[in-house]
Amino acid sequence: MKLSDASILIVPGFGDSGPDHWQTRWEQKLSTAHRVRQPNWHRADRAQWAGAIAAAVNKAEKPVVLVTHSIGTAAIPHAAPMFAPGKVIGGFLVGLSDWNREELLPGVPHDFAPLPREPFSFPSLLVASRNDPYCDFEVAADHANAWGSALVDAGEAGHINAESGHGPWPEGLLRFAGFFKTLKP
Repeated sequence: MKLSDASILIVPGFGDSGPDHWQTRWEQKLSTAHRVRQPNWHRADRAQWAGAIAAAVNKAEKPVVLVTHSIGTAAIPHAAPMFAPGKVIGGFLVGLSDWNREELLPGVPHDFAPLPREPFSFPSLLVASRNDPYCDFEVAADHANAWGSALVDAGEAGHINAESGHGPWPEGLLRFAGFFKTLKP
């Protein structure tokens, strides 16, 4: 399968991914990549986030590959039951944020907890860091196991965003390319 055979849906985290974030750079590089827009990037509302993702997935004209980060990753298990059967063929999930923590972002109310643990109906890979301030590695590994996702240990990579030095993130793009090659339409 070629990139042109799929819709790559970029699902950013809280506050959206800025101009230096690897997701923004990938969106600019990958011709079939499109960003899922949220009604409010600064409000952690499960129904809104999951609904926007499901709407984008179900509207896509080609098979969908999700590329997520942070709360975008946490929104996928909430959105997945709303996906049209067989529409998503893969999920490249990065930097899960643990919204089961009551004060993950102090002063930011949310209704993302508990994170669903049902296995995904599509192949997925979860990239997790050993020193992510928003999710302990063991928590990410536990969710990867529950979802049926392959786990990639990114070492001490922070939250795998621009602030942790992952602007272009070429290693991630190589990992994504390898994952993409395994997908079937």
